[in-house]
Amino acid sequence: MKSTIVYVVVIVVGVVIGSAPSYAQSSERPGPAVEIFAGHAGFVDDSTIPHTVLGGAGRFYFSPRLAAGPEFAYMWGPRLDRDIVLTGNLTWDLLRENGSNPPIVVPFIVGGVGAFRHNEGFGGHTETTFTAGGGTRVRINDRLYGLVDFRIGWELHYRITGGIGVKLSK
Repeated sequence: MKSTIVYVVVIVVGVVIGSAPSYAQSSERPGPAVEIFAGHAGFVDDSTIPHTVLGGAGRFYFSPRLAAGPEFAYMWGPRLDRDIVLTGNLTWDLLRENGSNPPIVVPFIVGGVGAFRHNEGFGGHTETTFTAGGGTRVRINDRLYGLVDFRIGWELHYRITGGIGVKLSK
């Protein structure tokens, strides 16, 4: 099961990267951005185990719609249940930002692969992880935006977060 998931993620990443060269010559790609977010995650077990999520991410655009960057999320659940997730994400904006008239709402899809560290107070374990989902960014002004996203990941969980992002340059 786990190897099948890894193959699917590799194929999706390859398709997204393979479609990027048609935009690579454009000089209209957005500048880098930094985001912070908070929200809720539910890990699947006999019953859902709720966690609070705090984190941050960076995005660096390779084309007007394709970005990559790191993401860090810290999740805490009941008692001593703590999780750290560090992924490298690819984000595909479904609408293109153009300099003269950028859209107010930009939906996106996102996927990431990385490491998941789980600890319940007496040691823990680290394993490979992935997340995939989508969301929306809403422009507040030229540099500031709000965002919300929903993801599913491994260790099997869902996550919904909201946050704020800052474009570091236009």
